[in-house]
Amino acid sequence: MKFNTSLSQRQLGLVSTHEIGMASLQEVDKDASYSEAALAEFHKKIKEAFEVFDHESNNTVDVREIGTIVRSLGCCPNEGELHDLIAEVEEEEPTGYIRFEKFLPVMTNVLLERRYRPVPEDILLRAFEVLDPAKRGFLSKEELIKYMTEEGEPFSQEEMEEMLSAAIDPESNSIHYKDYITMMVIDEN
Repeated sequence: MKFNTSLSQRQLGLVSTHEIGMASLQEVDKDASYSEAALAEFHKKIKEAFEVFDHESNNTVDVREIGTIVRSLGCCPNEGELHDLIAEVEEEEPTGYIRFEKFLPVMTNVLLERRYRPVPEDILLRAFEVLDPAKRGFLSKEELIKYMTEEGEPFSQEEMEEMLSAAIDPESNSIHYKDYITMMVIDEN
């Protein structure tokens, strides 16, 4: 377990899934044996996630949505890694939009290489336990805010609000971190 949308397609600027997939496989690992079916499944998931944010149905998304798309595919890049990924898929002259044809091969490689994997459950638990030296099994809302905004790679206000809405028990105004970790964890199988 790990922590845890009458022109031809070529005229529209899309490269066939098969061509991208085969190129991705060759770039990633010459010894890996990914089937075309497995590759097609990756491409389907990437396209579905991308389409959720393609509000104009023109195979583009706002660059600000890339992090959400990447995370919806089970990847957890930090802000620096996300910035690098965006730089890789942006146009030479950034437009504020990312084209699917550029995103698909890059994201395929990310998934094939298993980059930006979530932190394992036991590591998350140990991290929370370090923040809770009294071993109470919880952190107060105030403690959580302090740690998440003042230490390491600080959370933005939006990220902090999102985490608090999911993590804080309204009755005790604290986070019972074992329950929160269980809720966050996704099964990779």
